[in-house]
Amino acid sequence: MPPSPASANFKPYIPDSSSLPEFTLRALIMGTILGMVFGASSLYLVLKVGLTVSASIPVAVIAITLFRLTHKLGGKDSSILENSIAQTAGSAGESLAFGLGVTMPAILILGFDLEIYRVMLVAVLGGLLGVLLMIPMRRTMIIEKHHELKYPEGTACAEVLKAAANDSSREAAGESGNPNAQADANRRAKIIFGGFFIGLVYKVGNIALKGWKDTVDFVFSAPLKGGSIGTEISPELLGVGYIIGPRIAAIMAAGGVMSYMLLIPLIKFFGDGLLTPLAPATKLISAMSPNEIRGAYVLYIGAGAVATGGLISLARALPLIWRSLAAGLSGIGKSNSKIASTNTDVPRTEQSIAIKWVVLGALAIITVITVATPLHMNLLGAILILVFGFLFATVSSQLTGQIGQSSNPISGMTVATLLFTCLIFLLMGWVGGQYYVTALSIGAIVCIASSVAGCTSQDLKTGYLVGSTPRFQQYAILIGVFCSALILGPILLKLNDASTVYVPIAQIALGLSTDASKLNETMQLQGPQATQDSAQYKVWNKNDTLGAPAGKYLVDQNGKAVYLIDPGINGTHTKRPDGSEVKKYDAPKAVLISYIIKGILDGELPWALVLFGVIIALVLEMSGIPSLAFAVGVYLPLASSAPLFIGGMIRWLVDLRNNRLEKNQHLNEEEKQAAGDRSEGVLLSSGYIAGGALAGIVIAFCAGIMTDFDKKIGDWAQANNPFFEGLHADGLSLIPFILIAFILYKVGREKASLQKKN
Repeated sequence: MPPSPASANFKPYIPDSSSLPEFTLRALIMGTILGMVFGASSLYLVLKVGLTVSASIPVAVIAITLFRLTHKLGGKDSSILENSIAQTAGSAGESLAFGLGVTMPAILILGFDLEIYRVMLVAVLGGLLGVLLMIPMRRTMIIEKHHELKYPEGTACAEVLKAAANDSSREAAGESGNPNAQADANRRAKIIFGGFFIGLVYKVGNIALKGWKDTVDFVFSAPLKGGSIGTEISPELLGVGYIIGPRIAAIMAAGGVMSYMLLIPLIKFFGDGLLTPLAPATKLISAMSPNEIRGAYVLYIGAGAVATGGLISLARALPLIWRSLAAGLSGIGKSNSKIASTNTDVPRTEQSIAIKWVVLGALAIITVITVATPLHMNLLGAILILVFGFLFATVSSQLTGQIGQSSNPISGMTVATLLFTCLIFLLMGWVGGQYYVTALSIGAIVCIASSVAGCTSQDLKTGYLVGSTPRFQQYAILIGVFCSALILGPILLKLNDASTVYVPIAQIALGLSTDASKLNETMQLQGPQATQDSAQYKVWNKNDTLGAPAGKYLVDQNGKAVYLIDPGINGTHTKRPDGSEVKKYDAPKAVLISYIIKGILDGELPWALVLFGVIIALVLEMSGIPSLAFAVGVYLPLASSAPLFIGGMIRWLVDLRNNRLEKNQHLNEEEKQAAGDRSEGVLLSSGYIAGGALAGIVIAFCAGIMTDFDKKIGDWAQANNPFFEGLHADGLSLIPFILIAFILYKVGREKASLQKKN
């Protein structure tokens, strides 16, 4: 396959002719351990709020710092390619944790157990499949679309790695002969790590110390009753918006504006007078807040739009994808010796895992999925996983390239997968509780595969810019995914068990009973309450609401209910019988997923809302507007897309000013775009992303340990801090955000003195 114009003109930081230490044991171990740590903290975060932040940049920063410390203690300094491998292996944990935390807790809501083998199988198989599906798409997404897909966090990560390059790496990059190379490298490093410090301090002051509100909201009254506008004032989202630029950021924000300034007010306007709840909501529209209306209605509209936009995006990318696959598939029939000999003619920066191993690996995974008993899978389910996995791995890579991993609506793709899967099950007559697990297993594996595919493409973009060997990166992330998957399953179960409450039946429905002869499963109490009751009980999965809520009950040998098992994840009882407090995990995305499975298979899904989203996407495409980015904005909270829009507008102002400089006026549009991508504003944005993301993960991890400290700080802030609580808190909280936005604008502007020197 001939090289594309993009790849022919592009030169990585480390040329393919250079030989530096790369796939070393210490880099692999460092990255894998960091991936496990970040995966654990990200799992906690997704269970609490349904969101994570990309771990690529924080892993890179920490790996570089640790390698530098070992160098000062007498060890060997790490090359930029070693740092890239460590970052690649370490990024896997966060993407895996998101997919796992979004899907598997839904099984508790559906009335089943978080079986360890089921959770670990889903994590391992979904993660490995995601990496394998991305390998043949590398040429399409990373090389062919190099100038179209920016992969903001991947680009930012490459800048971090280049800024921290050691002497041997700069020499390999050809910078040793440049007398200003060291000064330029130091300047880049100062900007990035200055931004990192700002983002870190900002996030700690904002979230950990409750210095000011993290989200500013303004709710409108009549005549736009129910309308609202808000923004999450976070440095990492501001930085992502600057890197992706004004166009995509504006389209995304427009989708959010439609949700919060049109759809929600419309629902409020027409539903305010209703005297009964309008399904799928369970309370009156007049009593619902804008966010409650979004959760009950607009999320379904957004899911339909995302699914449609994703399918259209996939259809447009099919020619490029086919060329990439055809080039890879052509090597399947070659012998190992033939491949080995031809690989010597392939540049180091173009070498990937052979496509035959990708195909064999994918077939092996599908085989295991089909025969694995805990997944309740069948052949059709395995085929659906392969089809939807490829579809949404492609869409995930595309979206990661446009808006970044942190804003990638993986949960929306999971919703779309479950919509199609459950509809197929409905047509096949596969309804009822026994198919809940099958549908969820399909959705969970596709969700994890899509999440990991987006992460993999982002890492490959970093490697493409830096000059890494793709094959080594692919090995690293496969190892990182496997190791992280082994520990995230047990952690998920431990988090749930630690917060599970066995509620005495007297508090639920005294006298509840069932036929014990039909129950085969038995268990004992687990966790703190086990010391008070060591008896063996039979397990009753109650699926209806007759006489008592649906759920999992423990009954004695006579069938008399003794306890309701209230899980730690999505449970409602926050006190044990002894009065001790229990910290629950909400897992908001898992709730939506459980509703979809039960809604379709039980015939209760609001199809009208889903179809509204489909029509929105089609109207946009007919108008010549990319529907997927807009649909993402409809699905995500406006508070998440608003800071992206602000960052994009700052980039627009900076580029508008810089392009007027005399030295830039002769550049064409593509060259101006490339100059903007190398600007100091992108460096500072990279630092913002790194600092904010790292602080967010550390804060999420510490929140589960220092709960008393967090509560005391929160109580003090509510009582004494006007930036956090009070009449003017929203306006005052914008001050620090405006300050870091102004710093970004000032740093992004090229100095007038630079124009004179040139």
